[in-house]
Amino acid sequence: MSLPTTHTPTDAAKPSNFLRQIIEHDLDKGTYASRRWAGSPGDAAHHAQGEPDPAKIRTRFPPEPNGYLHIGHAKSICINFGLARDYGGICHLRFDDTNPEKEDTEYVNSIIDAVKWLGFDWNGSAGAAPYQASDYFDFMYRAAEYLIEAGHAYVDEQSAEDMRANRGDFGKPGIDSPYRSRTPAENLMRFREMRDGQHADGAMVLRAKIDMASPNINLRDPAIYRIRRATHHHTGDQWCIYPMYTFAHPIEDALEQITHSICTLEFEDQRPFYDWLLQRLIEGGLLASPPPHQYEFARLNLTYVVTSKRKLAQLVNEHKVSGWDDPRMPTIVGLRRRGYTPQALQLFAERIGVTKSDSWIDYSTLEGCLRETLELTAHRGMAVLNPVKLVLTNWDEVFAAGYLEPCQLPALPHPPEGVESPTRHFTIGKEVWIEREDFEEVPPKGYKRLFPGNKVRLKGGYVIECTGCTKDANGQITEVLATVVGDTKSGTPGADSVKVKAAITWVGVADGVSAEVRMYDRLFLDAQPDAGGKDFLQCLNPNSLKVVTAIVEPSLANAQPDDKFQFERHGYFVADRIDHQAGKPVFNLAVGLKDSWGK
Repeated sequence: MSLPTTHTPTDAAKPSNFLRQIIEHDLDKGTYASRRWAGSPGDAAHHAQGEPDPAKIRTRFPPEPNGYLHIGHAKSICINFGLARDYGGICHLRFDDTNPEKEDTEYVNSIIDAVKWLGFDWNGSAGAAPYQASDYFDFMYRAAEYLIEAGHAYVDEQSAEDMRANRGDFGKPGIDSPYRSRTPAENLMRFREMRDGQHADGAMVLRAKIDMASPNINLRDPAIYRIRRATHHHTGDQWCIYPMYTFAHPIEDALEQITHSICTLEFEDQRPFYDWLLQRLIEGGLLASPPPHQYEFARLNLTYVVTSKRKLAQLVNEHKVSGWDDPRMPTIVGLRRRGYTPQALQLFAERIGVTKSDSWIDYSTLEGCLRETLELTAHRGMAVLNPVKLVLTNWDEVFAAGYLEPCQLPALPHPPEGVESPTRHFTIGKEVWIEREDFEEVPPKGYKRLFPGNKVRLKGGYVIECTGCTKDANGQITEVLATVVGDTKSGTPGADSVKVKAAITWVGVADGVSAEVRMYDRLFLDAQPDAGGKDFLQCLNPNSLKVVTAIVEPSLANAQPDDKFQFERHGYFVADRIDHQAGKPVFNLAVGLKDSWGK
């Protein structure tokens, strides 16, 4: 990763926010200019042997590998990696794998894939391995022993219920544990017994010794180690004690020489302990100075979705969706399968900005970002989603029996500057497919498409005049009938000699291809499905997926999985990453051409 020599953001158009202002202030003051970097994470002695840090700042994205990342994580990825990119820094990808019971290599691999797909490299080079908190377990244990020896930690053998009761609340100070006055030697002995598996799970914990009367309950001697016999996906059965997240996280940041530790607002109350712990370990010479500093921003609240990992898992486990990558899910794998692009998610993160106050972002903002990124790049194609056959009754007289007329249209009507639009080819003959809604036997007021006596243009083809329809015994329309008007083919001299008020999309019966099209809509009917104690499952949209058999023009039959298109008049679609295959095309609706949920 090449590092810019200036701290001026690479894109001058990027809007400022409080995080950018903090970083620019720190760079101007040289807050972290004295840092050294030994080429890998480590303690104070390790980094003292290194060179001045080539990264102006270091940020990090530290997911716990206990589920699939969602749209909120995408925002955090774009913030942390984007700030590092813009200010000559490096962003670390680190797995916060301190909770062995819930973590799995499946989630590790999915996270790596998601960050790569969003367009980012980590830890300083394209081929770098992610960092793992579990690689720091030896140091964390050493730090815990130091805190015990310095009188800053003790082993507590109260029951979980007693600890909770004695912690107090916002109106009542906590009560000291009867074990709080043990000597460092006694605590060290008990802690080593914990490490060596001599006590049962939950029998005791190691607590920081701070202030049981603190108005910040998080400083009332928080637990920092617990006994947990569980096989870890990375360290196996090496440990039967594991650090608590609030203890592990600041240590991880410090070992990695993070400068700006950016997280969401729910961690704001934990910042005093973050600072307390790092200061104690710097005093003991274990960690380098200056320490990282934590900054909090408002998490993403997006309407019509839930982002709780527990609730997302419930949707999967109860088969309300087809899996973590169901295109209705707000997971990154789900959004990707739906047809979202990395550019759309990056634009979304930039557009909603970074603030200190919670607010709700309307889902239409996300959809608008996808439309913007696909407008100039998605090839056009015609698809008939609810087909009825149109028969041109005079075709054989105007042309010849069985004749197919070649037609063509640009794949990109408005290509980006310097890009030449490819041409798509298809044919028109006596029979074509049209949308059933494009014919009305008795048209409503203002209707401009096919009805007896009216003329329309088949887009890219000829002007036709409707003459009526045929029906089955139940009165269902089976064919629409029309005549073709000769010498009116689009793009030829005289094509405009017959004026019409509408052009409709169509696909030729001769070369149209049958395709499965999955019409996805929002998963929930309620804008805030899990707010206020509601049962979010009661807010599910029963019509969030409709599967239709459509007819698509031949250019769409050549799509590769994950190719995006605009089905003219219908919206943007993507060839399904999993199910689409040659001879059996499957397309997902990514987003309509306009917001159909507007007020």
